[in-house]
Amino acid sequence: MDAEAALTVDVQLACGDRDIPGKKEIRAWVQLALEGSGRAPHRNAEIAVRVVDTDEIRSLNKQYRQKDSATNVLSFPQGTIDGLPEDERLALGDIVVCAGVVCDEAREQRKSVAEHWGHMLVHGTLHLLGYDHQTDAEAVEMERLETEILARRGIGDPYAS
Repeated sequence: MDAEAALTVDVQLACGDRDIPGKKEIRAWVQLALEGSGRAPHRNAEIAVRVVDTDEIRSLNKQYRQKDSATNVLSFPQGTIDGLPEDERLALGDIVVCAGVVCDEAREQRKSVAEHWGHMLVHGTLHLLGYDHQTDAEAVEMERLETEILARRGIGDPYAS
């Protein structure tokens, strides 16, 4: 985003899990991903981040991806809105993060919970901007970009063994 454009991140905490980053930290991760993406809009934009429990993420995953399981993060890009006046905020979409899954994965993978949260927020934001990992080439590009963005905060490659 250019110097005059602003990002609004609406954070909704819909569960009482521990180890959830504060709203300020969540906003900072989304902003960092947007700035490092190479695809930041040149106008005011907004993103909603909702932190949920395993029941809610499982329901969403089943409804939208036909997968009856809990997952770490889901992204719902808004898509293009033709004719939106320049002074209106551009809604980029929603990111839904499951607190329990993120914390469990961090422990299982012997990663810092805070760093894994950062990775999931970066990952979700990049999906809103059109990055994906459906093909090997897409996965390589997205993982490279995630690694670069995380490195800006001193975090090592999340895909390294």
